[in-house]
Amino acid sequence: MAVARPLIGVTVALLIAGAADLAVTAPAAAQGFTFNPQAPRPARPRVPNDGQMLVQAVEVDYDYNNARVSAVGNVQLYYNGTSVEADKVIYDQKTKRLHAEGNIRMTDADGKITYADLMDLSDDYRDGFVDSLRVDTEDQTRMAATRADRSSGNYTVFENGVYTACAPCRDDPKKPPLWQVKGMRIIHDQVDKMLYFETAQLEFFGVPVAYLPYFSTPDPTVKRKSGFLMAAPSESSIYGYGLEIPYYWAIAPDMDATFAPRITSTQGLLLQAEFRQRLLDGAYQIRAYGIDQLNPNNLAGQPGDRQLRGGIETKGQFALNDKWVWGWDGVALSDYTFMSDYQLSMYKDPMAAFMNLPTEAISQLYLTGVGNRSYFDARTMYFLSFSGNQQQVPVVYPVIDYSNVFNYPIMGGEVSYKTNFTNLTRNDAVFDPITTTANTNSLCTTASADPMARIPTQCLLRGMPGTYTRLSVEGDWRRSFTDSAGEIWTPFASLRADAINADISNQPGVANFLPVGDTQALRVMPTVGLEYRYPFINVQPWGSTTIEPIAQIIIRPNESYAGKLPNEDAQSLVFDTSNLFDVDKFSGYDRVEGGGRANVGVQSTTQFDHGGAVKVMFGQSYQLFGLNSFAVQDVTNTGVDSGLATPASDYVSSVEYSPNRTYTFSVRSRFDEATFNVQRFEAEARANFDRWSVSLLYGDYAAQPDLGYLTRREGLLGTGSVKIAANWVVSGGARWDLVSNQINQYIIGAGYVDDCFVLAANYVTSYSYATSTLPPTLSHAYMLQIGLRTLATSQVAIP
Repeated sequence: MAVARPLIGVTVALLIAGAADLAVTAPAAAQGFTFNPQAPRPARPRVPNDGQMLVQAVEVDYDYNNARVSAVGNVQLYYNGTSVEADKVIYDQKTKRLHAEGNIRMTDADGKITYADLMDLSDDYRDGFVDSLRVDTEDQTRMAATRADRSSGNYTVFENGVYTACAPCRDDPKKPPLWQVKGMRIIHDQVDKMLYFETAQLEFFGVPVAYLPYFSTPDPTVKRKSGFLMAAPSESSIYGYGLEIPYYWAIAPDMDATFAPRITSTQGLLLQAEFRQRLLDGAYQIRAYGIDQLNPNNLAGQPGDRQLRGGIETKGQFALNDKWVWGWDGVALSDYTFMSDYQLSMYKDPMAAFMNLPTEAISQLYLTGVGNRSYFDARTMYFLSFSGNQQQVPVVYPVIDYSNVFNYPIMGGEVSYKTNFTNLTRNDAVFDPITTTANTNSLCTTASADPMARIPTQCLLRGMPGTYTRLSVEGDWRRSFTDSAGEIWTPFASLRADAINADISNQPGVANFLPVGDTQALRVMPTVGLEYRYPFINVQPWGSTTIEPIAQIIIRPNESYAGKLPNEDAQSLVFDTSNLFDVDKFSGYDRVEGGGRANVGVQSTTQFDHGGAVKVMFGQSYQLFGLNSFAVQDVTNTGVDSGLATPASDYVSSVEYSPNRTYTFSVRSRFDEATFNVQRFEAEARANFDRWSVSLLYGDYAAQPDLGYLTRREGLLGTGSVKIAANWVVSGGARWDLVSNQINQYIIGAGYVDDCFVLAANYVTSYSYATSTLPPTLSHAYMLQIGLRTLATSQVAIP
């Protein structure tokens, strides 16, 4: 008669094929083994899947009569990529069932860990049951149930199940997580990778907040899967109340689509669809919108007063190789208010309405290349105006930029060159008033205005009507020398040529600014100069200070055709220390600085040994001879009120102080060269601590009547955020107009973020002041966002 024989402290390799095939080996760890019940379990053995079940335990009993193996004490079993650890494991070779008891931990090949008190499974883990279990997955999701039944290797049914993506509380693991979903039954389909919840409830901190008789969601291993997404409610004065119900379609690994019909209470059904595809060398997407409005008369007198409205957006980018890419952006709309009326695309976030939302959408086709020392960009652009002034918006076809720096010296110096080609056309002229009277505003902006009323003292010509073409080419050379005294001498030279053709339409008032008809011009600007720097370094026990006088002499002829040509890309000019030593201070190619000029200044930098630095710069610019380009009134008066129009410019200065990584202070200023009155002043302070940050910007700007700013502007902009708890942040900001003593914008928000939950709420208010005597116009927006990791994210927006 055969008897059960105990094997103490051994590893048993059991061939699943039959009970007769039994191999017993004594591992190195078992030699001289002494059992210690308090010792931790060693890491589970990793062996190839060769048809053997590897069992390691303190004691293994083999019952020859019943073909049953029992492993007791610190049991570790490994088979087919899955390991089981328990106090006791019994394997029945006749029924091919695996029974485990006590402190069970099963880890499958995907890293999912199941904890249980009792487990009974087939030896291939396809069928069986588990009592009192908890499952931890590799992506930090967790499930628990009183019992789980597994069948066909594909379905697992959790009775009285709980699901969450939140980690348990460290101080009290039995405490309910931040959120969890309880279901009378949770069914996991491992083939379709879906979780089905029956009679479910959503709980926050153990308190039920929502009940659902049934819902489903992809399991946590799924990154993309077809199905309905979280519905999004909204509200608007245009369409009333709305409910958007998105459906996501995972067509293939490289493409997907999203259909998001929005049911509205007053305008009917808004259809939305998006298609995306990723190819080997890039990706593209297409969005389409459409609605048959039930009540277009609600928008009487507005662009949206039509039955059928819609639009399409597309963009894509593809790599030709590691240096070249090409792509496109495209927008087409039935009317220019469609996006804003239905809160689509860039208008979807109501906060954006107060964050300098663009006034047009760009459709473009581009080609870009980036080399080690070169850059190329070519694109055609069509701007779709959101303000209804489409005839005043230019079409650019094309604009081409190329720049290159030679990788070898010429005459000992660095040589570079750049080119720009621009061709654009515009139907109607764009005038801006430079006075605030209602009569002048109407005369400048009305198409039928009297031509004699549109004069440079009343208006600016922001955009010329007709076709404008310019080719610009510029080459630069510079070389630095340091003499024996430590002085740095940098001679430089450049040559720029612009070929211009302008076909300007004779519209009312245009002839007061530019010659109408065809104009051809060739503008050449040779430049030579010398820059001098002499740094003095003083080293002290507390740190070092470098004081560096800087002088720059520039010799060149007058600007050709100054103020007599269109200015499309050089309309912005702010004179400060950042461009004090620029050879050409204009921001674009349509203007070029001419005449002899000297730029002088001094720069001081102090570094402290224990951290912190102070950087100070002060300087002035002088027109030495020839025509001062900044004193010339062109079509936009660029440079006239910049502080550079006089022979001796305004003084500019800046101070930056960073005592440590926490605080940063900076001051930027411009002072009148004759009276030393403040023309432009900005002071900014920032502080960043572990739990909070704050910033304050003060601005004071003198009147610039030639640019349309008739009065002084002064204001404060403050922002701050406080981390009030480990995961809670409160933030806010406000802008205060000190001249009118009125707050014209503020925002308040709060948010909670952790590894499983996101909650954010924002409120924005903006005031528009027409005059100081009329009450302000109030605009506001709300947004609430809630996200449950692995389940859904929902956003409610009310503009």
